[in-house]
Formats: sequence, structure tokens, C-alpha cells
Amino acid sequence: MKLIIAIVQDEDASRLITKLMNDGFGVTKLATTGGFLRAGNTTLLLGVEDDRLSAAMSVIEKVCKSRKQVATSPTPLTTGGANGMYTPYPIEVMVGGATVFIMTVDQFVKM
Repeated sequence: MKLIIAIVQDEDASRLITKLMNDGFGVTKLATTGGFLRAGNTTLLLGVEDDRLSAAMSVIEKVCKSRKQVATSPTPLTTGGANGMYTPYPIEVMVGGATVFIMTVDQFVKM
């Protein structure tokens, strides 16, 4: 058995959960926050049998596509001067997709 930890953008989470559940996967949803853009993420936990791992990964790959988005820089530019004024600037970043960790589970108990 494997434990899949999938970190996805909030925008993709609802569709992904629906698709996974329709395909017979149990999903636990955790609300998380990303470090770089400080944007909302969703972390999903899935316990899957070894023979269904590729099916689960296929669903994640189909739903969670990367895309470009303009965001305000997480670290503003310093404009110099005595005031130490900060000016945030727009940057283009890739968002979406998924960060997936797969771990082997020695024992799974559902009570």
C-alpha cells in the first residue's frame, strides 16, 4: 500500500477530489498555505493499493495542469533612500500542477 500526499492549488482541488472519489479513491483534504506565493493550497492524502497507484497518479496529472499567472512579488524591491521604501512588482510565475510525495505504508487500519 502507498500513501500519496498531493499538494495542489486551491483552484484545482475541488475538481481533483471529485474525480478521485468518482474513481473510487478515498481522499482526505487539508487546507495549507504555500511558502513562495503565500497562496492557499490544498494537501490531499490518499491511501492506495500498489496496483492502483498509476491510476491515481494519472487522475492527478490530468486534472492539475501548470499555467502562467501574474502575481505580486513576494519580496518587494527596495527603492533605496533613507526611508527604505518598498515597491512590489509584478512577476509571471507558473502555478498549478501538483507536488506529489509517495510513501510506502507498512500498515493501514480503518476504524
